[in-house]
Amino acid sequence: MKLIGLDPGLACTGWGVIAAEGNRLSHIANGRIRTEAKASMAERLVTLADGLRGVLAEHAPADAGIEEVFVNTNAQSTLKLGQARGALMLILAEAGLPIGEYAPRLVKKAVVGTGGADKAQVHAMVSVLLPGAKIAGADAADALAVAITHAHHRASARAVGAAA
Repeated sequence: MKLIGLDPGLACTGWGVIAAEGNRLSHIANGRIRTEAKASMAERLVTLADGLRGVLAEHAPADAGIEEVFVNTNAQSTLKLGQARGALMLILAEAGLPIGEYAPRLVKKAVVGTGGADKAQVHAMVSVLLPGAKIAGADAADALAVAITHAHHRASARAVGAAA
């Protein structure tokens, strides 16, 4: 099954597509959707939506994972991130994809083993878990980490359902 992971951001949204077959994961593609800083908020959201639509059309994932909003001290930044995430979730929902939502600390713990991991550690572990993947940057690495986390959570849910 193909899964897409998203690391939402208004300036740059990372995306990563993997294939999950049982416990085996393989890299399909990854990249970033960038917006123009001088564009209006509405134009930036359209750029994100159109970019994600293109990725979905090209790779046709069957399921999606997205990182939850990280609340920081700057309320304005958090609000903008929430708007970007909302636009992305709308496109995923319009495509009929089930969506898993994951806290940043959970993604880091699932991939690196500690919720306090930094971006370099996440990138390194994603490279180990998806050998041969040429990762387009930190945002794409984070998106692949979300996809890996989503694959693991789906597999665990299936295993628990089968045991019941």
